Amino acid sequence: MAKTFRFLILLLRMLLVLMILIPVSSEEEETKVHSPFTWEQNFYIVYLGDGPSSKGAAVRKHLSLLSSVKASEHDAKESMVYSYTKSFNAFAAKLSSDEAQMLKELDEVASVFPNRYHKLHTTKSWDFIGFPQTAKRNLKLERDIIVGLLDTGITPQSDSFKDDGFDFNVDRSCSWTALIEFNSKLVGAKYFKLDGNTDPADILSPIDVDGHGTHTSSTLAGNLVPNANLYGLANGTARGAVPSARIATYKVCWASSGCADMDILAAMDDATSDGVDVISISIGGATGDFVTDSISVGAFHALKKGIITVASGGNDGPSLGSVSNYAPWLLTVAATGIDRQFRSAVKLGNGKSFSGIGINTFGSNEKFYPIVSGADVAINAESKELARFCYDNTLDPSKVKGRLVYCLLGEFGADSVVKGTGGVGIVLESEQYLDTAQIYMAPATMVNMTVGETVDKYIHSTRSPSAVIYKSHEVKVSAPFVASFSSRGPNAGSQHLLKPDIAAPGVDILAAYTLMNSLTGLKGDTQHSKFTLMSGTSMATPHVAGVAAYVKSFHPTWTPAAIKSAIMTTAKPMSQRVNKEAEFAYGAGQLNPTGAINPGLIYDMDEMTYIQFLCHEGYSGPSIAHLVGKKSINCSSLLPGFGYDALNYPSMQLNVINGRRQTVGVFIRSVTNVGPPSVYNATIKAPKGVEITVNPKRLVFTRSLQKRCFKVVVKAKPVASTAFAMLSASLVWKSNRHTVRSPIVIYSLQD
Repeated sequence: MAKTFRFLILLLRMLLVLMILIPVSSEEEETKVHSPFTWEQNFYIVYLGDGPSSKGAAVRKHLSLLSSVKASEHDAKESMVYSYTKSFNAFAAKLSSDEAQMLKELDEVASVFPNRYHKLHTTKSWDFIGFPQTAKRNLKLERDIIVGLLDTGITPQSDSFKDDGFDFNVDRSCSWTALIEFNSKLVGAKYFKLDGNTDPADILSPIDVDGHGTHTSSTLAGNLVPNANLYGLANGTARGAVPSARIATYKVCWASSGCADMDILAAMDDATSDGVDVISISIGGATGDFVTDSISVGAFHALKKGIITVASGGNDGPSLGSVSNYAPWLLTVAATGIDRQFRSAVKLGNGKSFSGIGINTFGSNEKFYPIVSGADVAINAESKELARFCYDNTLDPSKVKGRLVYCLLGEFGADSVVKGTGGVGIVLESEQYLDTAQIYMAPATMVNMTVGETVDKYIHSTRSPSAVIYKSHEVKVSAPFVASFSSRGPNAGSQHLLKPDIAAPGVDILAAYTLMNSLTGLKGDTQHSKFTLMSGTSMATPHVAGVAAYVKSFHPTWTPAAIKSAIMTTAKPMSQRVNKEAEFAYGAGQLNPTGAINPGLIYDMDEMTYIQFLCHEGYSGPSIAHLVGKKSINCSSLLPGFGYDALNYPSMQLNVINGRRQTVGVFIRSVTNVGPPSVYNATIKAPKGVEITVNPKRLVFTRSLQKRCFKVVVKAKPVASTAFAMLSASLVWKSNRHTVRSPIVIYSLQD
């Protein structure tokens, strides 16, 4: 049939040649244009099933396949555009749609995609949130900003941190510990390992052997690096929020021992003394109190020096009450997904195909292999239950070798176990993390429970089950959405304070990496890259820290609270229909960098406002003295007149006490005009059962930096009889130039 079809195509092409040679009238030309037989040639990319063996063999194979759909080998050579022969096996060629379809049907061909033309963009996340390379900048001040990161260190030789075009002149005096390759982009690097124990998997230096710190640093302030990608995926220009800013790195996290409180505090102490402008910390904070957690304490001291600290909210979602780093002086970050996803298809021997999620750069030679269930290839009867999850030392190598294995997700690293046992690849079933693409060291994909059950039934329905896992490709998805792993509120530290504060891209973020670690960090992984894709609130945090630095480059005298306010009140609203935990998932909304430099109004606070909050929360004077630097604080003199939460926070939260007919919260707020003379009018959105009033409803500002106070009263009936319930409301101040949004959350949480 295929040969007959190709003969018809050749015949039609000869007829077309005759038509070209014979003169035609304009009417005939018009008829030809509308003919169903068009021979328009477009560019296609053809992915083959096997990996590249040698360049010569791959090129010959490409030409052979192309010749099978072309009139001659000469035509095949003419239409060949490029052979990919290094990390994957593919070629680009000029094809008609019919020829592309014919190639797609060949057994050796995994997939065929039309070539599309895109505008040059970043590693996606910055452009997605409306922060293009052409965004307005104050480069004179941006070049003088130093961002401090507490992490696993940095890779100084990365292109993201080269100092081409940088002067070493920074208007401040700091006693930095120099790197071996010290430059004027990386103005300082220190490491902290105060327990004195050696780490066999790490280096006692600021050098990053993990990759996490390199990734976060480049996301925050990395240079523009064109053609950054991970084995061809996510190709674009990698860049930080403030590429002209300087970086100071403080290595506090170690491969074996993690991140010690004493090291974190020492680093934050040094960073504050060194005079950084912004601190970014993608480390999980304790879920204890505000006055003993090392990150909370260190950040408070930084605040006193005018330094804002941006911290990750945690990766323990979607469990309620899991958010960490929730002190009011921290800017706490949730993670969202952007409008791309990396998917890998799996096809069963019965012809059924399913789409799974994951980053699979090589495929299982993209040919069919026998597939087995982990439970059926256990090393012994006692291991059968654990073998379902493909745990280490539970699989029988003789039954796994040369096969794909279907497993339930128990812990990350099952692909390493399968590969180490002799398997070819893995199909993982999970109901978690289906919005985040993991990088695998063997051909793998993750599917949901429904697909997993279908795969399992197929395995047990035939004597010789087989499957193939294809290479990953990029697809467009609806976004933003809060990542499933992103920790949720309510705030375990205070029922009066909404956390997280803000959401930013943190799913499948491409940024710089170290060559000292494999892509997965798992035993046996030989994949290495200068850039990689990572997910977590760790990745979202440098996005926000970078925007904080961006705001500071325009407003160098603004306090940390003012910068936080600008970021929160200009956030783009997110959908509660998409994110059922609403503000407990995304805080004020999605990060809006260009809006944050011109917020109109700000909610400002100094350190004593936070002390008032702590007193209001029931902390004793002596317990908070170390924050202020005094022997004691007289809390009783600070309590009256500061409303329900004792804060001047951009958001408001009311905990409804079930059993009461009505709970009332009175919030006192003050805003400062940082725009032109303006009149702002209030708009309240309140759900059923909640009454919200604001007084006054109109704020008139006749000059810049003028302050105005207002009162918000929230009255709520019992929300629900269930263990947890929440309602979303909002207060919006609007002038003819600015919109200033404040989320209001009403919730009940029973013990």
